[in-house]
Amino acid sequence: MKKQIILLGAVLVHLAATFVSCCGKDDASATATANNGSDAITTIMQRKSVRSYTDEPIADSVMESMLRAAVAAPSGMDIRPWHIVVMTDKSCYDTLFAGNFNMEKFKMSSAVVIFCADTTVTRPPRENPDAPAETRPNGLWRDDMGACVENFLLAVEYYGLGAVWTACYPYHDRMDPIRDYLKLPGNVVPYAVVPVGSPAGNDQPKDKWDTSRIHFNRW
Repeated sequence: MKKQIILLGAVLVHLAATFVSCCGKDDASATATANNGSDAITTIMQRKSVRSYTDEPIADSVMESMLRAAVAAPSGMDIRPWHIVVMTDKSCYDTLFAGNFNMEKFKMSSAVVIFCADTTVTRPPRENPDAPAETRPNGLWRDDMGACVENFLLAVEYYGLGAVWTACYPYHDRMDPIRDYLKLPGNVVPYAVVPVGSPAGNDQPKDKWDTSRIHFNRW
């Protein structure tokens, strides 16, 4: 009887190993993909603009993770025009954001993230990749920056924090104080300013689904 139990156990172990090697990996991958897809969709649908915050600080590891998500955004020709400045020193906000009506949000938040863009690219001409590099305007930087900021906002939502995208470019009254204080190069523009922190209220996402805006094959 003892030998039969041992033999049965060996058979079961073999069958389990066979199942994992043949099917388990695919099943695990499918499950992981489904779960990740569900989590991603939930995060996207729950994203909202948060304009009031508590004074709870943001862990360095969380901020780094959110920044990593931001720069994982797609970028035309892989130029990656983004430069990101994370501000936590509120003593300079009156100068940095002079005249900006969002000042109350900035001072209330745990950090203010300034997304800047290099509007140029230095590369050989596309038609002659062996030629010397040349600096020319990058016509895609606005698209890239929009994706970068959105990635950051989704990461903020994922971590249970709150943020709001406040416009900077192309308003010179908002851009110029930042340019002056940070001493940005002439080819770099401050694109968006995002205060982030722990939500102080109970902000809810908006249902923006509108079938009149969705078209298939024709308008």
